[in-house]
Amino acid sequence: MDHISKYLTPEIKLSSYDDKLFKSDLMFDDHMLIWFISGETKIIQADSTCYFKTGDIFLIPRNLLATIVNYPRNGQPHKTVVMHLSMERLKKFYEKIEIDKKRQPEPKIYSFSNHPLLESCMASVVPYFDLEGTFPENIASLKITEAISILREIDKSVDNILANFDEPGKVDLISFMERNFMFNMPMEKLGYLTGRSLSTFNRDFKKYFSSTPQKWLTEKKTSTGVLSIIRKEKKTNGSLSGSRL
Repeated sequence: MDHISKYLTPEIKLSSYDDKLFKSDLMFDDHMLIWFISGETKIIQADSTCYFKTGDIFLIPRNLLATIVNYPRNGQPHKTVVMHLSMERLKKFYEKIEIDKKRQPEPKIYSFSNHPLLESCMASVVPYFDLEGTFPENIASLKITEAISILREIDKSVDNILANFDEPGKVDLISFMERNFMFNMPMEKLGYLTGRSLSTFNRDFKKYFSSTPQKWLTEKKTSTGVLSIIRKEKKTNGSLSGSRL
């Protein structure tokens, strides 16, 4: 895989690679704002699938389990500008902003395709990747603040996601696992998403499923055909694991 990532700062990057297919099960620690320069992406969640192509802009919330499949298209690489909207930066942004915190955040992908203000903001950072030397942090900060401000102008409900700094609360383990068993995640991540430490996750899992997480997941994927699909994809396309956007 010929992959190139150029970073202005740890929060802004230009990602580009040429390959037939790239697939990965992911969960991001930061919110990810992504603008497509070329290529296509399919994002598969437990109960929905989204498709994005050249010119599209979308926001993936943190802690959202998904399978991401990226494709180069029409002789062009899969190329994106990605902004990491970190909790630290968002806390500073929302310090002096009053919002309605009564609404629970909806764990969904937000699409802002072809919006001129947001597209202009994302496109404006592309020439900076050709500069030599260290990119000024204050300018990078201004561009991220601009992007957040535009997101809020487009859709006020995005505050429910961006201004939510809570850790995942304890959820029903049986329901969670039945909905998300197909995603290949470390046990520590699954424990975190269910509001449990790893030891509590393993203990509760044994209590509710009378099995270990590893054994139950393998049996569940086998019985539903998920493992055969994964093996077929690997055979057809080679190694599909990774963690890039």
